[in-house]
Amino acid sequence: MNDRMCIVTRERGQPDGLLRFVAGPDGQLIPDLRLNLPGRGCWVTAEREKVELAVKRKLFGRALKTEVIVDPDLGAAVEGLLCASLLGMMNMARKSGQFISGSGKVEEAVRSGAAIALMHASDAAEDGIRKLRQANTARAKGDRQAQIPVFRLFSAEELSLAMGEGGFIHAAALAGQAGEGVVKRAMILARYRYGPDKGVD
Repeated sequence: MNDRMCIVTRERGQPDGLLRFVAGPDGQLIPDLRLNLPGRGCWVTAEREKVELAVKRKLFGRALKTEVIVDPDLGAAVEGLLCASLLGMMNMARKSGQFISGSGKVEEAVRSGAAIALMHASDAAEDGIRKLRQANTARAKGDRQAQIPVFRLFSAEELSLAMGEGGFIHAAALAGQAGEGVVKRAMILARYRYGPDKGVD
């Protein structure tokens, strides 16, 4: 059992649904997204609202049993780190052939069962989204539970700035370690921004 307790809700959960924080050598509170920093850590449900509540209620110092310097904009800072982590993994997956873009290639990957997740720019045209939604429904034979997750987390401009020529309007993550890393990070960012039941179509 690797359950951890959220310092805000006091509920226990698996580490993949929580964020770890530690006190750095200078007393600054540090988000430990990779779960590899030394020292006593505390855990918060991976939702921006919960992180901001922990800041407001001054729960980090109490949980870590030491005085810590907490960024008043910690909620936004953590979101920035989660975005950077996802964009970096998308670039890595693209280089290893596990993240593809272009409406035609993506549709083919969805229909063939090769795609494990779909991504659209948040400002993508509805007709392109509808076409890929139909492909996802056809692949799952109408069973909504069998459909692959769909994310809309960045605008086309944000993707272009972050990924250069790898920017996209529609993309798909494919099976493999890097592709699965993209899906895992997208799930965390979607939950962090929108809560556990939103952000994934």
